[in-house]
Amino acid sequence: MSFNKSELTNRINDVLASLRPFFEADGGDMKLVDITDKGVAQIQLLGACSDCSMSQMTLKAGVEEALKKAAPEIIGVEAVILEA
Repeated sequence: MSFNKSELTNRINDVLASLRPFFEADGGDMKLVDITDKGVAQIQLLGACSDCSMSQMTLKAGVEEALKKAAPEIIGVEAVILEA
């Protein structure tokens, strides 16, 4: 899959910024970690969202759908956990 990673990163970050208030209202946040060569957005969930039982549903039903609308190059979203 070929895409302009810099431009795609900007579009994804714009979508995440528009969703951020909903995450912050529940004590959480999220950030884009990377975009794989296959078009998967790797998202790190932060704060209360990092261990929420609904986080996978939120990623798939909320974040993934919003990203696919703004960036059709994205084929999916996956949560990543970064060790401190």
